[in-house]
Amino acid sequence: MDTALIEGRLDFLREAERLKDVLRSARTSSGRPESTAEHSWRLCLMAMVFADQLPELDWLKVLKLCIVHDLGEAIHGDIPATEQSASRGKSEQERHDLLALTCVLDASMRDSILSLWDEYEAAASPEAKAVKALDKLETLLQHNQGSNPPDFDYRFNLDYGKRHTDTHALFRAMRDLIDEDTRTRIGDA
Repeated sequence: MDTALIEGRLDFLREAERLKDVLRSARTSSGRPESTAEHSWRLCLMAMVFADQLPELDWLKVLKLCIVHDLGEAIHGDIPATEQSASRGKSEQERHDLLALTCVLDASMRDSILSLWDEYEAAASPEAKAVKALDKLETLLQHNQGSNPPDFDYRFNLDYGKRHTDTHALFRAMRDLIDEDTRTRIGDA
């Protein structure tokens, strides 16, 4: 057994635990702020329950991409979806934070995580494109399901992430149903 490798990976997991405390702007159905870890968990679950609809994808890779896609947020937190277009450098900051988070890992594991994150960020594979779409859909689903403040801007949902969710018939069908829920929340139904 390589004790140093095991220690480094345990240290990494200890640091990654911080993601449980990173709060997002989305609210749960009880009104509590959602954590990034909770978002990532449901994104994994969403991928799993729709895997049979996209059999051409490598689903182990999809799940790995889901797990690492927001991992860098453990250091400096989440930038709410409603503020991302105005935020410059989100990707650079997250990658920098991911490098800091993975510095205790052995090179092989660190490179694997960084490669997955880079693939996701660039939407460089069919799996990464699917995770991008599912990530947006999970966010929209949570926005509609959450017990949000009275001034919550549901109209934001109707445009958010469309370039990712328009890439496949499954994502468009999911989006249509979620948009219908959004319009009901707005009162435009």
